[in-house]
Amino acid sequence: MNRKFHIKKGDKVTIISGENKGKEGVVLTVDREKERAIVEGVNMVTKHVKPTAEKPEGGVKQMEAPIHVSNIKLIDPESGNATRVGRKLDENGKLKRYSKNTGKFID
Repeated sequence: MNRKFHIKKGDKVTIISGENKGKEGVVLTVDREKERAIVEGVNMVTKHVKPTAEKPEGGVKQMEAPIHVSNIKLIDPESGNATRVGRKLDENGKLKRYSKNTGKFID
């Protein structure tokens, strides 16, 4: 089910539920099929990496794990507060995201 989300790569977001509640970061990737996003510096997990020819050191590595998009809220670039996101047509007839707090277009 490929549907549009309220966030996209490069957005500054805050986590609204779960053990990482209140943390902020930038969206690195969005997986539409699994409805999950990876946020920079949030939901860190430990992964054991086996040594390979490219990386002979191997070892234990910290990396970000995906978070469900329902637990993420966009931070409005103008006000700096978390906001809900809607879609409406701009003056050129393009469908764009807008902040429901300020009513201004995002992007």
